[in-house]
Amino acid sequence: MAADLYGDLLYAEASPRRGWRSYAPGLTIVALGTLAAGFLSDHYGAPPTLMALLIGLALNFLSADVRLHPGLAFASRSLLRWGIVLVGVRVTGAQVVALGPVALVCVIGIVAATMGMGVLAARRLGLDSAFGTLAGGAVAICGASAAMALATTLGEKRVSQAQLTLVLVGISAMSAGAMVSYPLLAHALRYTDLQAGFLLGASIHDVAQALGAGYAFSPGAGQIAAIVKLTRVALLAPVLAVVAATLPRDERGKGVGVPWFVVGFFALLAINSTGVIPVAVARGAEKVAAALLAAAVTATAIRSPLAQLLETGPRPLLVIGAATLTALALAGCAAGLLL
Repeated sequence: MAADLYGDLLYAEASPRRGWRSYAPGLTIVALGTLAAGFLSDHYGAPPTLMALLIGLALNFLSADVRLHPGLAFASRSLLRWGIVLVGVRVTGAQVVALGPVALVCVIGIVAATMGMGVLAARRLGLDSAFGTLAGGAVAICGASAAMALATTLGEKRVSQAQLTLVLVGISAMSAGAMVSYPLLAHALRYTDLQAGFLLGASIHDVAQALGAGYAFSPGAGQIAAIVKLTRVALLAPVLAVVAATLPRDERGKGVGVPWFVVGFFALLAINSTGVIPVAVARGAEKVAAALLAAAVTATAIRSPLAQLLETGPRPLLVIGAATLTALALAGCAAGLLL
């Protein structure tokens, strides 16, 4: 079974090597759940990660079967990391530059402030900074994908499966509400297409829902929302690198270093920026990335200890709410005053 990414289990007894057959039962369940999530997403227009989360929670009783554990652990960790790498095909350097220096600085500031609010709210509510980083980062960057990546970087010693699942639930619910309500808010404020696109792209959690809200306002706002949101996605790798670099050193005095999947993300983004990747290949890679991330969400939901999830109370959701309101307020101010 895969060990913790940064050596939290460094001194634990080494796990025996497993053959591919030991992974097959768990991966089969994950594959079937992910395919079902894709079917529901295609037919009802719901985000695939939300469908994967709900199906995984419905299958949570299967976590009692130890035969599934190796495959579930592999899907929730290794498949996630490769999915993060492939997310690099979503953005190019030209898209980030096209945003303009003022808007780019605003986006970076919103991401930083939203994560800071997550940490601050978590501490005020009696939760630890790791959970605040997880919740704030998920709101600030790209919803469930960022939550999964941050949880992998922080390690299960700092962020439990129950906490991660709760963040996924909260993010999905609030992002769905934002997709419906934020365009109405932009209309009420009489924002232009540029202003509305920035507001929606800079504040809504999930990529698909940010784009849906943008195009619901107008085609022009949808295009701006896409650029702004993808710029936030591009900030995922730097944020992961910073989080990894600030983790405490282990007992041997060694730093944790930059995760390999962060390097892979940057490398693929750089290659994609040159234009050498054919459009068809890029689209295929993006679909594979979405499938891998959905599979990781499904596996995480199945593995989650629901008893601990129900014991947490409303405090974690309040942290997510505080970060969400911070992102909305700052994006609205930037859209109204600077653009």
